[in-house]
Amino acid sequence: MTGSSAASRERGFTYIALLLVVAIMGVWLSATANVWQLRQQREKEKELLFIGQQFQLAIERYARASQGSGRRLPLRLEDLLLDERTLEKRRHLRRIYADPMTGDADWVLVRQADGQIIGVHSLSTEVPLKKAGFGAKYSGFSDASSYADWVFLAAVRTATPPPGNSVPAPPGVVPRRP
Repeated sequence: MTGSSAASRERGFTYIALLLVVAIMGVWLSATANVWQLRQQREKEKELLFIGQQFQLAIERYARASQGSGRRLPLRLEDLLLDERTLEKRRHLRRIYADPMTGDADWVLVRQADGQIIGVHSLSTEVPLKKAGFGAKYSGFSDASSYADWVFLAAVRTATPPPGNSVPAPPGVVPRRP
């Protein structure tokens, strides 16, 4: 019986060692998943900043391309894709980008009182990881409690200022007024 009890003890130690290895791997995989998730969110934030800036610049280009006293800002995002207000058709934006935080092109449009679009922002209520280092143009993003607070407003002179009861502009990101 002595030989059989030694083999039994060895199997017990092997089993315990195997459980320990599985537990360590589980902890390692969990930590790796958390790091990967944070990296993904940081990438989405970078993409949101890029896309928001593209919308902002497209609205500004649209306003600069206005001639006469007609409409100076788009009424729909699609107006930025093909501007047919003049004989020379212009494209101010390549495509309507999807919001990286929601995965859809479900942007909230910031409109003036007359319905013209002056900016966009995300629908996402997730809390941003990035809290600093935005630069002067987006300094108001530092105080954001969600991605929906990252409002990308075009810096254009408008006849009608944005309504005060719509989405408030973050500090440092306000349209210039005449």
